[in-house]
Amino acid sequence: MGQHYKDLVVWQKAMDLVVEVYTATEQFPKREVYSLTDQIRRAAVSVPSNVAEGQAHFNKRESLRFLRHSSGSLAELETQLLLAERLNYLPGPSAQELLKRVHEVGRILGGLINSLAKPES
Repeated sequence: MGQHYKDLVVWQKAMDLVVEVYTATEQFPKREVYSLTDQIRRAAVSVPSNVAEGQAHFNKRESLRFLRHSSGSLAELETQLLLAERLNYLPGPSAQELLKRVHEVGRILGGLINSLAKPES
């Protein structure tokens, strides 16, 4: 719990994902700026933000709460990316690459949550 959030691999990977999401959503139709584009970006930004906030609490229970929020935002992001692909706002290969990154962050996040949720011996 003592390390800085910027040192966490999950935070670093989630930050990279945010940049990729912003780049990909630049191509969305302008009519979507205040709807799906905004929702996707907010969900993506929420992932590293909640990791950082949880780490800043220096309390295992609070950290877990924020990490779980981050996990929820990641599921929201995945759903919205799948929707963008179905609407043809996001080409299949771009969508698949972003989803691959989402799953990678999810695996790392899940591992961190599991390690913190284990009872101390």
